[in-house]
Amino acid sequence: MRNSGFLWVIIAILLILDIYVFQALRFVSQGAGSKTRIILHTAYWTISVLAMGFLIAFPYLDTTNWPRSLRSYIFAIIVGLFFAKLIASIFILVDDVRRGAMWTIGKLYSNPSVPVSLAPNGITRSAFLSWLGLAAGSTLLGTFIYGFSNKYNYNVKKLKLAYGHLPLAFKGLKIVHISDIHSGSFTDHRAVEKGVKKIMDQKPDMILFTGDLVNDRATEMDDFKHLFAQLSAPMGVFSTLGNHDYGDYVRWDSPEVKIENLEKLKGVHKEMGWRLLMNEHVVVERGGEQIALLGIENWSAKGNFPKYGKLPDAYKGTESYPFRILMSHDPSHWDGEVRNNYPDIDLTLSGHTHGMQFGVEMPGFRWSPVQYMYKQWAGLYEEGTQKLYVNRGFGFIGYPGRVGILPEITVIELV
Repeated sequence: MRNSGFLWVIIAILLILDIYVFQALRFVSQGAGSKTRIILHTAYWTISVLAMGFLIAFPYLDTTNWPRSLRSYIFAIIVGLFFAKLIASIFILVDDVRRGAMWTIGKLYSNPSVPVSLAPNGITRSAFLSWLGLAAGSTLLGTFIYGFSNKYNYNVKKLKLAYGHLPLAFKGLKIVHISDIHSGSFTDHRAVEKGVKKIMDQKPDMILFTGDLVNDRATEMDDFKHLFAQLSAPMGVFSTLGNHDYGDYVRWDSPEVKIENLEKLKGVHKEMGWRLLMNEHVVVERGGEQIALLGIENWSAKGNFPKYGKLPDAYKGTESYPFRILMSHDPSHWDGEVRNNYPDIDLTLSGHTHGMQFGVEMPGFRWSPVQYMYKQWAGLYEEGTQKLYVNRGFGFIGYPGRVGILPEITVIELV
């Protein structure tokens, strides 16, 4: 197996974490009864061994007939266990460093007895930090598991965007923006149908979808085309492609098969009544006035994502229109090309980041690990007269859940 060396490195890291965290578990359970200790220790190692066993066996398993989401759930739990133990280890390491420093000081200064540090509740500092580490790790794991229940918890975010030069006829235009459907991750048709209904309940004038309809293959839409074909709006449903739509993350039998997959996906957009914009623009008319809607293929300023988009092609011919909306999947495009070269593109709509499906959002404070990779990762951003909105994604990929960053339906009213 090509990656067996890397796999065994991962297993070794997991085993080291397991042993390290187990020392804390054994320490804090000293005062418990023997039966309780046996149950705790057995449960701990059973779960750890099962996780490592699955990782070792997985490359040799035929998962073809597994339920679609089972593999994702198992991997998510294993990842959750890893991070839970990593967090717990940090607290334990702090205590080990503290005790090591005290021992060293005692030796250097020939202090025969270093007093035992007590936490505020009277327990030893070591016990306190061990309990704290185990509690933090358990909380993180519990949060990961709780997040499974949020993957279809669609959140409607409404905002009004003001533009002084917006044609009068377009004042009050209601746009629903969705992104990152990732149909290959869906397992609950009824939940997705409720999400589609929630979109239609907003009574949009126009629906704009900014890419990643599938994870990899056009066939992922076979069970969901009829649902998303229900999306309609008086001024149309328009769409673009995202990085996952090209099938770049799959090994195809031949280049021709990959091209065929992309062409089939384009056909899916057409079957659903969506107007797919491929480095082009359309003119949108309302009340006798017109604006330009541009849509490009995936364009990323990040080196590990493709640049298929050709904004010059989409922009050409829009110079005479007073207002322009751009659909571009990757928000790094805004700083990478749009703002500097096209200052008259008024509103850019993107997705891609999902807010990493994990983070914290509250009034006055937002955080997600994805912010260390993307400057613009969720919500509204403004520079001068230009605006960017990054949708948090309708679907999910990888981790089959959402923690703190819920799936989003954006309702934008132009005023």
